Amino acid sequence: MVRSLWTGASGMIGQQSNIDTISNNLANVNTSGFKKVRADFEDLLYQTVRIAGTPATEDTVTPVGVQMGHGVKLAATQRIFTQGALQTTDNVSDIAVEGEGFFRIQMYDGSYAYTRDGAFKIDENGRLVTSNGYWVLPDIVMPENYLPQTVNITQTGAVSVRVPMDGREEEVPVGQIELYRFPNPVGLTAVGENLFKVTEASGNAIPGRPGYEGMGKTIQKMLEMSNVSVVSEMVGLIVAQRAYEFNSRTIQTSDNMLGTATSLKR
Repeated sequence: MVRSLWTGASGMIGQQSNIDTISNNLANVNTSGFKKVRADFEDLLYQTVRIAGTPATEDTVTPVGVQMGHGVKLAATQRIFTQGALQTTDNVSDIAVEGEGFFRIQMYDGSYAYTRDGAFKIDENGRLVTSNGYWVLPDIVMPENYLPQTVNITQTGAVSVRVPMDGREEEVPVGQIELYRFPNPVGLTAVGENLFKVTEASGNAIPGRPGYEGMGKTIQKMLEMSNVSVVSEMVGLIVAQRAYEFNSRTIQTSDNMLGTATSLKR
């Protein structure tokens, strides 16, 4: 009977983790480039009372065994890297990736991070940066006298601007955006600020030009929105809440049975 108390408790702990995951997905429903997370569970160890195939008589064996489970635990939180919807912004420095690939970002400590959030800005030096000031790599630096609204980014990542020269405007190339993909993107670790970092599980980053060799295209003046489906998350929330209640009920039932046992002698 004590086993059922701990089994129910493990179920409640597991569903609490499930609800925590769902709440984070819903909190980021409007976060550019956010990828939803799914909680995966696995059952715990079993106490084997009788092994299947144990001899029953001289000529027969038991067809099934007897095993008692001990509950559930959180096995993994898997990020789902499906394509998010694209939203038009009319901002020349916004870039969406349609298909595979991440932008590479250089952190303040010199390390690299990767993101699907293309809500970039142009800083005081004309450099393309993230909202937190991290550099987008390879470096994209605008010339001093460029015309801000003439920034042009093609679907293959080529960046150019118009510069006034001798009484006319001339288009000048300023850089090439690269994308990076991974053998196992699910193995990336999220570090906040819409950024991911490489791990041994993800494999090394594979660079490529947008639109070539399996890489996605870069779409200017658009952003990739979160791939969270509010309806699906709400249904999952209902299921998790009911499962939490069911597990609490098993604890209450076990407690009532213990109370009945202790009241047998009065």
